[in-house]
Amino acid sequence: MRILAVSDVECAALWDYYRPERVEGIDLIVSCGDLKREYLEFLVTMTNRPVLYVPGNHDKGYVKAPPEGCENIDGTVFEYRGIRFLGLGGCKQYNDTVYQYTEKEMERRIRQLRRPLRKSKGVDVIVTHAAPTGCGDRPDIAHQGFDCYVRLMEEYNPRYFIHGHVHMNYDRDIPRRMTYGRTEVINAYERYVIDIDERG
Repeated sequence: MRILAVSDVECAALWDYYRPERVEGIDLIVSCGDLKREYLEFLVTMTNRPVLYVPGNHDKGYVKAPPEGCENIDGTVFEYRGIRFLGLGGCKQYNDTVYQYTEKEMERRIRQLRRPLRKSKGVDVIVTHAAPTGCGDRPDIAHQGFDCYVRLMEEYNPRYFIHGHVHMNYDRDIPRRMTYGRTEVINAYERYVIDIDERG
């Protein structure tokens, strides 16, 4: 399965200058947050591919008007063509707006997923907005990662952990891909293509 991961910045090549051949071979689109609702609706309509998403900390408009035609996987385990996705939106709390969580609040959200994770016998891809601690996050409070995401990777060993939130133009040393244990951690800033074998 070929996944187009998008996050944080609307890609002009996929919106203003969209051409069908730009998504040739793509099976699924996954959004890691902080993207305009209209952009996701455009993608799901024009590409005719499913769009899964989690909200970012700037997606307060999703509360009243979520992206139509797209699947919100925030706080769920969702299976598509044999691939098990776990979604967790939001970031570390740094002010009082929606989709921000303390470490304890995010730990509680993960505990609530224990039963679905047991039922699905694990997870292949974790989709979040914020990064795991020490895996591409930043030192400022708004962009710090979650410790509980690291423990989640250690417990379930997903094949991929896809996040956004940390813009690649913040610093030239920000990694696009890195490995933690058996998991490949990917920053989906703007757009990135991932190939994953479907489970038999």
